Amino acid sequence: MKLHLAGTAGPTGWPEPGCPCASCAGLPYGHRRPFELVVDGVARFPFDDVPPGYRVLADGHGLEGPDGTRLLYAPSEATAAPEPTTAPAGPYDIVLVDPLVRPERIGLLRRAGLVADSTQVVAVGMDHRVRSEEELSRRLALWGVRAVPDGTTLDTALAVPPASRAPAQPRRTLLLGGSRSGKSAEAELRLAADPYVTYVATGSRGEGDGEWAARVRAHRERRPTHWVTVETTDLAGTIRAATTPLLVDGLGTWLAAVFDECGAWDGDRAPVTARCDELVAAWRGTTQRIVAVSDEVGMGVVPATASGRAFRDELGRLNERLADESEYVALVIAGRPVRL
Repeated sequence: MKLHLAGTAGPTGWPEPGCPCASCAGLPYGHRRPFELVVDGVARFPFDDVPPGYRVLADGHGLEGPDGTRLLYAPSEATAAPEPTTAPAGPYDIVLVDPLVRPERIGLLRRAGLVADSTQVVAVGMDHRVRSEEELSRRLALWGVRAVPDGTTLDTALAVPPASRAPAQPRRTLLLGGSRSGKSAEAELRLAADPYVTYVATGSRGEGDGEWAARVRAHRERRPTHWVTVETTDLAGTIRAATTPLLVDGLGTWLAAVFDECGAWDGDRAPVTARCDELVAAWRGTTQRIVAVSDEVGMGVVPATASGRAFRDELGRLNERLADESEYVALVIAGRPVRL
């Protein structure tokens, strides 16, 4: 099966005509034209009228060729067909996906067995929902998706060039940042297309504190629904027992809970140090991917209390130790990760 992509952008192209946003303003007219797909020179999307030998699949969003090759087009959320939940015929050979609205749909397709390691996953529908081609490339690399220019013909009979394959992701990722820096959103972005993720919530649920409860609720609603959530302060034990990738959010709330559990705000802090040692050892020995979020507390005003200074110092040391054991560390500022 040969797929000719005359256009790879959203319905109005990228840049969008007349749009003054920073994303559109930085690109020449016609950089990416509106999505247009022709299969084998005979079947044009939408697949309303296909020649003999071709079979329409997935409520009009898929196509099977005479040789059995299977294609799926997963457009934006607003026009997408119902999510498939089973894969009786096995994985698709090629999937064209708009990843900018709900990248977790890629994870759902992988979870359902519709996308396998052998599946070519190609991004389409790109537009000013992403700030630049560079940011698009960064996100696609995280999700195991590739982009191609307008006018590309994809041949499913040919192997994907090694340079086009998704790079291996780091096993241990530490994301630091201040309050409202975007560090949690970046962490979620990094695991969005994984089929199985365990979200480790280390903070309280906010009982009795309406503002905190609203924050927790906003985080919960933003996460993919197929992720598993574990609420615990036994972080080392959770890491050691993990069988899926972990997202830990976050180390600051975990450390505050440990201070509470150990009665260390005004007492002996040796038990806190021991818990940190245990966490660092589990982090070093993990066999699963893990992305952890932590607060960068060393740039603000010096805390006015001894307990506040002790917490700042302990978290700073923990961040430093975990960073030393991580393949990827970044400081997130205004939603942009700066690798350290």
